[in-house]
Amino acid sequence: MTHDAFANLLSNVIAAAIFSAIGIVLFIIAFIIFDKITPGSLWKELIEDRNQALGNLMGAVAIALAIIIAASVH
Repeated sequence: MTHDAFANLLSNVIAAAIFSAIGIVLFIIAFIIFDKITPGSLWKELIEDRNQALGNLMGAVAIALAIIIAASVH
């Protein structure tokens, strides 16, 4: 592996790590915003009341947010 190829690989790995961190931070912020705009406490419903329908909904929201953020970061 030449020096240029290694430098290119290293810069790509660093860029991927930075964009992954940005994506994770954006995902957390979006999840917190979603929790604030919905009525009641989502964590109470999920953890204490074990609301499976809400768990399915939040899983779908998590996947949708992740797709949107991945597309915007890409």
